[in-house]
Amino acid sequence: MHTVTRDFTWTVTAALVVCATVGALTIPVVVGQRGGSADEVAQVLAGAIDIHVHSDPDNVPRSLDGIEAAKLARSKGMRGIVLKNHYDPTAGLAYLARKEAPGLEVFGGIDLNLTVGGMNAAAVEHLTQVAGGWGRVVWMSTFDAENQVRFSKESRPFVSVARGGTLLPETKAVIAAIAKHRLVLATGHVSAVEGLMLLREARAQRVEHMVVTHAMNAPVLMDVPQMQEAAKLGAFIEFVGGSLAAADAQARMDRFADAIRKVGVQSCILSSDLGQKANALPPDGFAAFLLAMRARGFSAQDLDRMTKENPARLLELR
Repeated sequence: MHTVTRDFTWTVTAALVVCATVGALTIPVVVGQRGGSADEVAQVLAGAIDIHVHSDPDNVPRSLDGIEAAKLARSKGMRGIVLKNHYDPTAGLAYLARKEAPGLEVFGGIDLNLTVGGMNAAAVEHLTQVAGGWGRVVWMSTFDAENQVRFSKESRPFVSVARGGTLLPETKAVIAAIAKHRLVLATGHVSAVEGLMLLREARAQRVEHMVVTHAMNAPVLMDVPQMQEAAKLGAFIEFVGGSLAAADAQARMDRFADAIRKVGVQSCILSSDLGQKANALPPDGFAAFLLAMRARGFSAQDLDRMTKENPARLLELR
């Protein structure tokens, strides 16, 4: 079976790496990507939930493992994280991370790529049976999504969610499993049009928790009217910070800020999409993203809505 070993989140071409210690935990840190004073960072991270954290074990280099990610998030005063892996379910990792970082809300999920059988309702059912019940998010395929493979101009097997403008029966079966277990449907790397098809079907099947995965990033590339429609269907729209050291970072932040204002903060979630080896550690990069949004005029109340209240609603936290 063919798997892809790349990562589409922005990377840093040159950075100074030092080590930080959290309790007995020592983690390499990329300097220059945090932004803001220590007080400002602490303020924006307190009580925040990051729904998009990559970690080891994985098949590509990561900056920290899932337990380290949880310990670090707790040390920063965050409320919770969601551990994502493109090819392996993370409910078990979330279970272990919770034991090592008590008090932190840690969730996992499953990404419906080829390694788990694609649109596989049985895999979603199994996710709900893993000890602890912390498997919460179902990504509707990412690197193996048909849209991703075509966007990347590759010739290899892929996972389809629809054919001829109609969702496949196996896709509808996955959505039924999501509805049955009150899971989160995340659209993954499907196209903007496919994403809206998924949301319409999910709403028809009474799925209550939905999010458009990094809506403005390639290969999704939703425009504002599509994001507005997704929000009307009941989905949150995710915006990911990635690396603010990338050449296009400031222009990207400007585009995100404009779109968020047009969609409305009540329908948006900010997350990091970090954990890559050369990038800032997830909490540091997340804080830099939030401070960049604050610099673009979003109030503390706006940021709280997009990093605390909306993620909590998505994950069904009280």
